[in-house]
Amino acid sequence: MITSFITHPDCALHDMGPWHPENPLRLNAIVDQLMLSGLMNQLLQYKAKPVTEEQLCRVHPRAHLRSLELSLPQEGFTAIEDETLLAPRSLEAAAIAAGAVIKGVDQIFKNQADNVFCAVRPPGHHAEKVESMGFCFYNNVAVGALHALEVYGLERVAIVDFDVHHGNGTVDIFRNDPRVLVCSSFQHPFYPWRYADLNAEHIINTPLDAHTASLAFRKQIEASWLPALQKFKPQLILVSAGFDAHREDPMGELDLEDDDYYWITQLLMDQAQAHSGGRLVSVLEGGYELAPLARSVHRHIEALQGL
Repeated sequence: MITSFITHPDCALHDMGPWHPENPLRLNAIVDQLMLSGLMNQLLQYKAKPVTEEQLCRVHPRAHLRSLELSLPQEGFTAIEDETLLAPRSLEAAAIAAGAVIKGVDQIFKNQADNVFCAVRPPGHHAEKVESMGFCFYNNVAVGALHALEVYGLERVAIVDFDVHHGNGTVDIFRNDPRVLVCSSFQHPFYPWRYADLNAEHIINTPLDAHTASLAFRKQIEASWLPALQKFKPQLILVSAGFDAHREDPMGELDLEDDDYYWITQLLMDQAQAHSGGRLVSVLEGGYELAPLARSVHRHIEALQGL
């Protein structure tokens, strides 16, 4: 498999302080792990470009985008939510993160790669249509999904989200759009306390009890996601790849291991091969303890490569 690795040093422009778990060291840890193992040498490496306003406005109303811009501080931080802080150049980083998913979708449809991993931040899956929250400003994966639907004329896109937190923003954006199947696994009850009980044929919520470990996780994913994906037959799979459900990550209380991320990636690769010609784009969401984050992303990319 030819895997594209998309990132950009400007993702570090969003910095909420060294105390904050969502910090630039996350991407440094991933890149260091891939370089040390030699896996980086097997990837096609690209720099992301910023998303355009037109691409963002498919997801977020222009008034909301203007509100964020007006909230940018000259120095210090503006609090959007208790721990969601805008620094002076945060939206530059957010534009790069969303733009990476656009580039990934383009690469897939131009046959420049078999699949893609976007190593970007800030994350995006908590960003609702008109509300930024949960460390997220723009919904990166939603930007990619609507780009695929509008530019490449797709009729069915699946977004699968494995993270310790529910992908509320993605659900909010697509809850009335049956062109997009959204499957989200998450610890429950837990932040963000919304949309976890939404009942719709194209929204598959998979709540997990605290301390759910590998076997129970795999059984629930197979029981809930596989029938939905097989029925939906997506023409593209987008992955919101969160690694904070790892047992070593202090952000939550799920007990996944490195190999669970290899397993779920293989499962999604099989579905992509069956329904979408192998087309799959993955984008980083959560994962805050640096060592397990780096190892888990490594296993994720190994599966993308078919290793």
